[in-house]
Amino acid sequence: MTLNRTGALGEAPDAVVVPSSARDVARALEVCSAERIGVVPYGGGTSVVGGVEAFRGEFERLIALDLHRLRGVSVDATSLTARLGPGLRGPEAQRALAEQGLTLGHFPQSFEYATVGGFAATRSAGQASSGFGRFDEMVTAARMATPAGELATLEIPHTAAGPALRELILGSEGTLGVITEVGARVRPLPESRRYEGWVVKGFGEGRELVRSLAHADALPDVIRISDEAETSASMGLAGVAGARRRALDGYLALRRRAGGCMVICGWEGAAADVERRRAQTLRGLRAGGAVSLGQGPGRAWERGRYEGPYVRETLLDLGYMVETLETAHTWSRLESHYEAVGGAIANALGGGGGGHLVLCHLSHAYRDGASLYFTFIAPRRVGAELEQWREVKRAACETIVANGGTITHHHAIGRDHAPYMPAEVGELGIEALRALKARLDPAGVMNPGKLLPG
Repeated sequence: MTLNRTGALGEAPDAVVVPSSARDVARALEVCSAERIGVVPYGGGTSVVGGVEAFRGEFERLIALDLHRLRGVSVDATSLTARLGPGLRGPEAQRALAEQGLTLGHFPQSFEYATVGGFAATRSAGQASSGFGRFDEMVTAARMATPAGELATLEIPHTAAGPALRELILGSEGTLGVITEVGARVRPLPESRRYEGWVVKGFGEGRELVRSLAHADALPDVIRISDEAETSASMGLAGVAGARRRALDGYLALRRRAGGCMVICGWEGAAADVERRRAQTLRGLRAGGAVSLGQGPGRAWERGRYEGPYVRETLLDLGYMVETLETAHTWSRLESHYEAVGGAIANALGGGGGGHLVLCHLSHAYRDGASLYFTFIAPRRVGAELEQWREVKRAACETIVANGGTITHHHAIGRDHAPYMPAEVGELGIEALRALKARLDPAGVMNPGKLLPG
């Protein structure tokens, strides 16, 4: 829930510091470490797990380190790489690269406001990650200012030199230091984009279809399958009702299909490559019993791909609590994971009554599994919204951990998921991370209360 809707704004930083260079960042961290002042690195502020919350922990003083001035762009067109400032918002980075005929190909739902530094700090996954990869897979190098000095990696495609320090920077969520530069692979702007809608018999059939595509190396760049509840809700929001719904039902009936689940597929790249890969995907879709709806639903999804948060705010205004959470598991455990987590959310919302909805879609597919993204909608308990949210979140997280799934596929850890980190990496893993933090951040001033439990 958004705290300002309750009137309980909570804590705020004592000051906002706006550095203009990596040297300024290093100096700020040096001073804050010496003076025991907590530091919260701030980019686009899109974290939904408390990652940039002004939590003081043991510190009496706290600053927000706003990185929006660190927006440099340097392109190596020969190597197809770019060095990007952490303060660049998604659209800014895209525009700067597009001027040189290039793109990152990274489009999370938070794209409009999230920053390059945030992408790296949270190991972000974009909506086209099945084709282009997650952001951590795009990163070739990184520089991070820490209270103990600068941690930097070489700009190289690969190295076998020990454990990857780059991986310590990625996903660190500001708890070890401040990312001051990101080196990333870029690609030519796509000549062709094609997005389509399909319908499969049910969510289980859709899951198996995506698995078969992944195993055949035939995944499109974007693949998204909504379960029955999300399909129905999406059609309602899109205005598919009355005559339009009857026409759709008639079309599906001709193909011996009643209802089903929506599939969105998207391909981007050189025109010939898009057609080749699309043909391969379509063979798999048809073999799995999918029915084509043409490009209309795909184009509608593409136009509205960033609208989820705005719909959420509207529903909150209308008196509903709307929240999301995500996880991932292997194909062999995905069905049971879906049922268990969805059931836990529904039970926490009141079981079979209460007028709530639990929606889910599968996306970000891999050869060995996929992510599940849940949305739940329920009438708000006026005056007790935070308690209502915590009950649902706790039930879902405990179920995820009990099932051996990841506590987060792409929302990161922040404060909300920190208590579940031991289940993710083990107690020895937590000790190793604490030891690393003690070396890079001896005074413990970096982003208090995030990532690590306690």
